[in-house]
Amino acid sequence: MALISSKGVYGLAAMQMLSKVKDDKPLQIKDIAKEQAIPQNYLEQILAKLKKAGFVKSIRGSRGGYLLAKSKDDIVLKDIVEVLEGDVKTVDTVVRNPVVNLFFEELQEKMEMLLECTLGGLEKYQKKYNENLHYII
Repeated sequence: MALISSKGVYGLAAMQMLSKVKDDKPLQIKDIAKEQAIPQNYLEQILAKLKKAGFVKSIRGSRGGYLLAKSKDDIVLKDIVEVLEGDVKTVDTVVRNPVVNLFFEELQEKMEMLLECTLGGLEKYQKKYNENLHYII
């Protein structure tokens, strides 16, 4: 796989939302789908894979929904993406141009380094996002 598809992106978005849950109150799939603009049927398939891999657990009933099955600091983004996408590579072709090949090797290394972040580590991006919100009235 050369790119992270919508499946991987939606999976990360849903997991990030679940990582912000307080008081072990499960999030319903319809709420996650609405908040993240993910088709609900597609999200069900994604969460089923993540549940099978042990990243989320589901609670049945009218007050049921989904919760993280582990601490957000124990879930690595790379593992989520690999469950949903398989092996993640920037390219799957090597060319005769050594300069281009070296560039893509470095790109792969940097991507892998970024994906070593945990769900808890995404909080630094939340802070960056919050800092960039400027309201002028």
